[in-house]
Amino acid sequence: MIYCVVPESLADELCGKLTAYYADDTNVTVIVDRRRTSRRGSGDGGNSDRGQRHVRDRRRVRVPGDHPDLTIE
Repeated sequence: MIYCVVPESLADELCGKLTAYYADDTNVTVIVDRRRTSRRGSGDGGNSDRGQRHVRDRRRVRVPGDHPDLTIE
């Protein structure tokens, strides 16, 4: 499913045209964005530490020590 999101300020001008343009494509739905505020500004974020994001390094930790030489004879 593909959503074609139209800003509310342009809905009168574009919504009808885009709906007609994508009428034959069942994978596209034209919708009007009617949000009034951003959810990012709420500060909740679902985290117990007041919405603060934590950036973590997700790479694997390297095994300590030396590795044997891989020469082929």
